[in-house]
Amino acid sequence: MVIRRLLARTYWAFSRWRLVTEPAPTVPTVLIGAPHTSNWDFVLMLAIAWRLGIDARWLGKESLFAGWRGPLMRRLGGIPVDRSDAGRVVAEVVARVHAGEVFGLVVTPDGTRGATTHWKSGFYRIATETGMPVTLGYVDRTTMTTGLGPTLALTGDVGADMDRIRAFYADKAGLRPHLRTEPRLTSEDAPPTA
Repeated sequence: MVIRRLLARTYWAFSRWRLVTEPAPTVPTVLIGAPHTSNWDFVLMLAIAWRLGIDARWLGKESLFAGWRGPLMRRLGGIPVDRSDAGRVVAEVVARVHAGEVFGLVVTPDGTRGATTHWKSGFYRIATETGMPVTLGYVDRTTMTTGLGPTLALTGDVGADMDRIRAFYADKAGLRPHLRTEPRLTSEDAPPTA
């Protein structure tokens, strides 16, 4: 951990990005990384986590773990994800937390680095099923800042929770603003059940 913090300090000393952050959460958390519009977000995420001393895990597509990259990605905290079975991913992460693993889980809910219409809901399901709060991590090219925002306890009222998340990300552009996805879950657009 000491080497990681030293590398992170060096990175922030020379980076054109500024680290503007709230303190690291003191409890295990689901850490949202958004807007996720570039592979460079990964470097910023590691630099934030290492600088703040967060034991972070992150979800990545299975192909990132193929061949020689597998051991490296796992050492960096990666958990391979089979995107064809998203429900299983949530169940596996929830099982790890319930088994006593303590970590911050970085999730990019806008999923791909291309423009989409909705965020994926896995972060919300993991947080509510484990009782973990959500920490809002961000990248904002317009101010060249990145870091962590507030840590929120979810209420189970999806619309109200997402309103708080939308308010935080309203002025965050991501590295490539034209690829930014508005924080909205598909379930918010579903008609109410009778």
